Amino acid sequence: MLNDFLKFDKMITPVIIKGVFWIGLIISVIVGLGMIISGLSSAWGGGVDVLAGILFLVLGPLSVRIYCELLMVMFKINDSLTEIKESLKRENQ
Repeated sequence: MLNDFLKFDKMITPVIIKGVFWIGLIISVIVGLGMIISGLSSAWGGGVDVLAGILFLVLGPLSVRIYCELLMVMFKINDSLTEIKESLKRENQ
């Protein structure tokens, strides 16, 4: 395991990406709720803040998910190419 880590044979980034997703999700929800609360407590009518907060609650987690999925796809492509490379090596031997 340590050998794979030191030689960069095994990627650890997909595990990190899952953590980034959860952190991004939590931040999106907190920011969205903060915008809604800020709009509701505004003395001058914060309707725009409330609407923006609702949009942020919906689109924030969705954006984070799409971004993380794109990163995961890149690493899946790398894994597939590594498997193809190893398969071709075995066939040539």
